[in-house]
Amino acid sequence: MAWTLVTPSSRGIGFALTRHLLRTLPPTIPVVATARSDLPGVKENLLASLELSPKQAARLDVRGCDVLSEPSIEQLAEYCKDRYNDRAKDKNAHLRLGFMIPGMLVPERAPDKIEYESALDTLKLNLLAPMMLVKHFVGFLPRKSTTLEPEDGLPDPAVLALMSARVGSISDNRLGGWYSYRASKAGLGQLVKCTDIFLKMKTGTKAMCIGLHPGTVKTGLSEEFWESTAKEKLFSPEFAAERLLGVVEGLEEANGGRCWDWQGKEIPP
Repeated sequence: MAWTLVTPSSRGIGFALTRHLLRTLPPTIPVVATARSDLPGVKENLLASLELSPKQAARLDVRGCDVLSEPSIEQLAEYCKDRYNDRAKDKNAHLRLGFMIPGMLVPERAPDKIEYESALDTLKLNLLAPMMLVKHFVGFLPRKSTTLEPEDGLPDPAVLALMSARVGSISDNRLGGWYSYRASKAGLGQLVKCTDIFLKMKTGTKAMCIGLHPGTVKTGLSEEFWESTAKEKLFSPEFAAERLLGVVEGLEEANGGRCWDWQGKEIPP
């Protein structure tokens, strides 16, 4: 059985991605979504106005997870293994699509604006949280022996998608600034590459890891820049989710280990 994961899912792009998967995936594909608190409220909001059948709605599984706590991530992984990835019961059980997308932005414009605690928080959430998620979930991706059945709305091969950003590109950095955010996203690029190399060794062509850049999306992370961003370049979370899933569905074997923007164009490291 294939299953999917979006973490976190309570707001922003994660919220929109989860709702899009619920609308478009076959009703047999579970969607695991995470939030730190108010799980019943998050589930209600995720399902609101989607007009799903009872079977479609029932496959949404909202679980608690604090992505800044490795024990919390480990507990989520243990639950998913028992519930969805028990290969003793189903030898082809696998995570087919995982979005691991925590993030925050503190836009320091000069070195003297860097504050230790906020920079540390940025690195923890933007880099260490995805690293710990990869650590505990990469083993759920297909093995070389796994049979991947074609599924509408899901990529083939399986994909771990981490939230990157164009400003994480070192070669594309023309303006400087945003020190902790740029550094965390540049580090994320290495995490993507290392994970993809690992997956090639362990899964052959069955799984890959990529970075995704959604553009400037109207979420709390980018609120400071809404007014200064051209309207045609400020995207809704729903638009970003639809485009990112389109990019993921179109991936080919050679696309792993790299970062792709919402248009499907590669962002250089």
